[in-house]
Amino acid sequence: QVQLVESGGGLVQAGGSLRLSCAASGRTFSRYTMGWFRQAPGKEREFVAVISWSGGATRYADFVKGRFTISRDNAKNTVYLQMNSLKPEDTAVYYCGGNEYGSIYSFIGDYEYWGQGTQVTVSS
Repeated sequence: QVQLVESGGGLVQAGGSLRLSCAASGRTFSRYTMGWFRQAPGKEREFVAVISWSGGATRYADFVKGRFTISRDNAKNTVYLQMNSLKPEDTAVYYCGGNEYGSIYSFIGDYEYWGQGTQVTVSS
């Protein structure tokens, strides 16, 4: 059992950057595949990025490739999402999720733990 808390969201102008953080309270953070997801008003939650246990493998949604970077620091029980070149269509609530013994190919339904989300708003 882990608790996840996202932070770092806010209001930025198009072209700007944000770094989101997800802090985990569990003692077994390193065994969790960690992903970032987002949900815009009226839309389903969608996959953004995922990182393996060790951080050695990542996967990204096409719409963020080249702009976002996922990373993790297991010593700090934290996963990050560096968001550059933000666009208005990136506006959403961003959630981190944990999937114990998962993989970078896990489905959204495989994630057992979720944070409360952090709002990202990108103005034009």
